[in-house]
Order: sequence, then C-alpha cells, then structure tokens
Amino acid sequence: MRPLAGARRTAQQYDPLGAMGSRPLAIVIGAASVLWALLVSLFDRDVVGSPTLSALTVILVAASAGVVFAASSPFRAPFPRSAFVAHVGLLAAASVASVAAQWGPDESALNDFMSLITATGIVMVAPYRPWTDLTVGGLVLAAVNAVTWGAGAAVFPNQVPVVVAGYLAAAPTLVLTAAAAVFAWTFAGLAERVQIRAGSYSVERAERDGIAASVQQDRSTILARDVAPFFAELRTRDTITDTDRARARRIADGIRRSMVADADRTWFEHAVRTDGGESPTVDDPDGLIARLDADQRSVVRTFVRAALQARTVDPAGFHATVRRADEATGATADASGDRAVLTLDLAVDDSDVGIHRTFDPYLAVLRVTFPDLDVAVRPSALALRFSYDQH
Repeated sequence: MRPLAGARRTAQQYDPLGAMGSRPLAIVIGAASVLWALLVSLFDRDVVGSPTLSALTVILVAASAGVVFAASSPFRAPFPRSAFVAHVGLLAAASVASVAAQWGPDESALNDFMSLITATGIVMVAPYRPWTDLTVGGLVLAAVNAVTWGAGAAVFPNQVPVVVAGYLAAAPTLVLTAAAAVFAWTFAGLAERVQIRAGSYSVERAERDGIAASVQQDRSTILARDVAPFFAELRTRDTITDTDRARARRIADGIRRSMVADADRTWFEHAVRTDGGESPTVDDPDGLIARLDADQRSVVRTFVRAALQARTVDPAGFHATVRRADEATGATADASGDRAVLTLDLAVDDSDVGIHRTFDPYLAVLRVTFPDLDVAVRPSALALRFSYDQH
C-alpha cells in the first residue's frame, strides 16, 4: 500500500482482510442498535412524547447503520471520511430527536438508549478510520449528548444536578471513543513497525532472487539435456563431423536465446511462468509492470499466485495487459497523468457466486492498494483493471 502518514493510516489499510473479517461485527452492532431503539421507543419510555419524533429517531439510527454497512464493503474500500461524517451526523441528529421525542421528566436512565448507541457507533467504525477522526467524532457525539440531556435536566429538574446529568449522558461515548482511538492508534503503530522490519528483505530482492534461481535452473537444464550428452558423444569419436558442428551451433543458439529471454524477463513474467507454466500470456511491451512499488508488487503477486493455482482457473485463459494510461483509455497524456493501467483477464470455470467466494479476500486487498480497481464478474470469467503511478 502507498505510504501515508502514520496518523492517517487505518486498520483497514494495514490489514484489509482483518477489516473484512470484522465487518460482520459492525453489521451486528448496527442491527442491534436499530432493534434496541425500536423496542425502547415502543415499550419503555417515561412519557408518551411524540410518536413521529420517535419514529424519526429509529430511522436516523437505521440510516447511520446503513452508511456503515455500505461504506465498509471491501469493494468500496477504503472507508471514506465523508461516510464517517455522515455516520456521526446521523447519530447526533438521532440523539437530539430522541430527547425531543420524550421531552419531559427523565425518571429512568435505563431507557436513554442513544447515549449507548452513539458510543457503540464509534466502536463499529474503529477499523475503518484513523484515531484522529474517531476522537473528533466521539467528542462531537459526547458533546451533543451532554447538551441535550443537560437541557432536559435543566427544564425538568430532579435530584441529579444538570452538570452530572450531562456528564452521565456523555460518559459512555467518551469511554468507548477512548478505547476505539487507542485501538486504532496502537494498531497503526504496530503495523508500521512490522512493515519497517519486513522492509529489510524487500519484495524486490525476493523477486530478484527468485528470478536468479529460475535462470540458474533453466541453464542447468540446458546443460544436462543438451550440452553434457553432446560432449559425452564427442569424447568417444576420433573426428568431428559437419553434423556435429551444426548441432553445436544449434545448442549455442539455444543458450543465447535463453540468456536474452532471461535478461528481458520481468518479475511479473517470472511470477506468471512459475505458477502457470507457459500457458498464461503477458503483454507488456514497455516493461511498465516494473514501475510498481514493493507493496503493490506483493499484492499483485499474491493475487496472481492464488488465481493460477485455483482449481477453477484455466491458466491458458489468463491474460495480462499493461499499457500507459493514455493508450489504455484514449485520454490525453495530461489528463491521464504519468500512470499505467494493468488489465487481468481470467477464465474461471465457476458461477458468479463461486468466483466471489474464491476471490473476494484478494479483491479486498487489491481494492485498498489500488482504489480505482474495477472488477467485472461474468459467467466463467473475471476481469480486473486498475492503474498506478509509473514513478
């Protein structure tokens, strides 16, 4: 993934698969919040209040849960700040609507559900936003809770002072916001240190070592298959014939062709050849695939390996095309910038559901690494297209 400032990196960007695995929990929290708001509004309120505002409260809570459900999808990663702002805004509006709907003496704190829903609302987005956003959003919701419940306590006084009522309304959100922010900050710090340590043996070096080993193996094969038997035959003869000379030239030409191919081979062609044999094709006349950075290479390499080793994928149907963005899209060079476009086409002997089941985890990682990833799933086919800087 592209380097970003540590404070702005999220758990989803460092660990897309982990965030994908935590998404069901966010969905469960959202659904439980809606159900709780509905049940309390119907059966457990201090005053009759306004049914319309109570319904609006439930709708706003459901809308905030819907925003998180949509924005946390791995196909929309990373979780945008606009979705987080909308989520916090809807919860704040729901908090105000809840107090307005039951405007009157607050005889029991057990039915003041919004103070806890705003708290869990911050927790459910902890894997998707940096700690700074979580802190600001939590403080905003805590302030809204404190002001609304404090206003109610001021107009309808009871044995609890106004300041205490406001603090009690804000406390759950403050506590869980602190927990969510600490999680996001700690996770980002640990992940950053892991990446620094992993950088001591880079993907580029690993790929280079792999290509070198492959070249050595290919040359050893040529020596064992062609050169050694030829020399063994010459040792048993008294004279060298024209046929022997022609055979020696053929062997030498083969070695030269192999050396030229090895020199021109990119890490991507090596990866495809290693996992798919000679069947897959790579169309990259300008060698633009070499412009991917180390993180991007590891993600693409992982997907290629998984795809070519999947039992439903036909290696002969794998085709990769790399072009400059202006050539691939037809846009002008100024409009497309200094970018390249990689297109991957796969023949997959599976249904649409089966393709998603097999490749969704890899697509989640690709989506975070390449935000403009375009995925087309058709019967027995999968096509990917994304761009990257050539720097």
